[in-house]
Parts: sequence; C-alpha cells; structure tokens
Amino acid sequence: QVHLVQSGGGLVQPGGSLKLSCAVSGINFRLHPMRWYRQAPGKERESVANISSSNNADYADSVRGRFTISRDNVWNRVYLQMDNLKPEDTAVYYCSTTRQSVNFWGQGTQVTVSS
Repeated sequence: QVHLVQSGGGLVQPGGSLKLSCAVSGINFRLHPMRWYRQAPGKERESVANISSSNNADYADSVRGRFTISRDNVWNRVYLQMDNLKPEDTAVYYCSTTRQSVNFWGQGTQVTVSS
C-alpha cells in the first residue's frame, strides 16, 4: 500500500524559511517522480515543484529561485526547501507521486507566512 507522511510547515515571517519533508513507502521510490502541490483558501490546487527519477527538477514560475525540491533515495524522502517566503505562499502543501496513472497524496501541512 502506498503511504506518504508529511512533516514540517508552520508560521514564519515574510523573508523567512521553512523545510517540508515527505516520507514514502509502498513503492519503489527511486523509480517514481515526486511532486509538491499547494492549495490556498478559495484557490485551485496548483503544482509547485516536480523532481524526476533522474533527479531533474522543475518549478512553477511563482517559486522559481526561492524553492528547492530534492530527494533522498536511501531513506525514501522528498523535501521542499522554501526560502524568502512571501504572504502569497500561504497554503496547505501536499506531496504526491504517481503509480500506473494513479495519484497518491500526503496528508497536507499548513504553511502560513505573516508578520
């Protein structure tokens, strides 16, 4: 059974940093792409970052240069390092993966950026 468990998040001032973590089980982790999404109140869920099985990373224009996605294939974890945070980054963040065209999701973690 595919299982994704997130940790991290919290409250931070504008310009601050947070790091999110997602532990994955039930798949051959290193063969699968991993993604981070976010959803703010009243907004549609949007893709934030993606990392492929070969470690190539892509980012949404809104976070490029501020966020970094990485993966640890020994401990089956994907991370999202968030720097220079802005109030518009406030959202619930989700990690996700895909197996045979089926999406699997973490439980979500709140990130709030406010002074």
